[in-house]
Amino acid sequence: MEAHHVRSNSLHSKQHPLIPEYDKQLCRLRSSEAATSSSTVVCKLNGLQNLHDCVDNLICLPLNQQGLCREQNRKCLDEILDGSLRLLDVCDTAKDVLLQAKEATQELQSVMRRRYSGETELTCEIKNFLASRKVMKKALRKAMENRCNFSPLNKDQETVKIVSVLRDVESITLAIFQSLISFISGRNLQSKSNKWSFVSKMMNSKRVSCEEVIELNKFASVDAALSIFIGQKLKKSDNKLEEIVQNDLKALELCIQDLEGEVESLYRRLIKTRVSLLNTLNY
Repeated sequence: MEAHHVRSNSLHSKQHPLIPEYDKQLCRLRSSEAATSSSTVVCKLNGLQNLHDCVDNLICLPLNQQGLCREQNRKCLDEILDGSLRLLDVCDTAKDVLLQAKEATQELQSVMRRRYSGETELTCEIKNFLASRKVMKKALRKAMENRCNFSPLNKDQETVKIVSVLRDVESITLAIFQSLISFISGRNLQSKSNKWSFVSKMMNSKRVSCEEVIELNKFASVDAALSIFIGQKLKKSDNKLEEIVQNDLKALELCIQDLEGEVESLYRRLIKTRVSLLNTLNY
């Protein structure tokens, strides 16, 4: 907590109400729980939007703008601008992946609802869905590569703390993007032990409730259920697993819709922050 007070003292606006608000938002995001459910991810993304709103207001304070646009701080500002562009790229990739996932989920649901659809078509559609998921995961991993390396700060610079604030915000934003990407990739069911535990529970229990399935990462549960479904279809299993898969797909579509709204709102806020930084160059 002491570090936050030191940062606040160097923002030229010690008594400004934005300072404690910034500290509160940042601490809340740093202490929030791991993103293991859609509600947690949505909460994180919403908190990140609030943080960026606060920081955008800090950037627009005249004394901070004056400090940032000084010649000796130009390199730091250029790095921060590069970072803001990178954040937009990652966020845009997440938007695209969520849209692709929603369309693929809706298409697969449509095929499963068509009772006259043959098993060959359904199996093919499931394989296409799982293949598209691999492409999405690869795109998300690539978006998180090539992180920016910041130059060391000169402790005598008057604006060292506002620059530190902006760097902290980029860092926490990337961390939450990583959390989002892990969630979309279904990482909490990636290990064989977790996956087979899930498989065993679905196939050996007499009744698997919707609540038990929904508690899992929805992307992970759909990936696992579909992988099992293909094998079971080949063995002419009953309709129990098909019903579970259909319920999972419905839950996944709703999850994606929630994430889409938050990611879209965050994207607009990132643009707003970048515009404020660009305006600082002309202050």
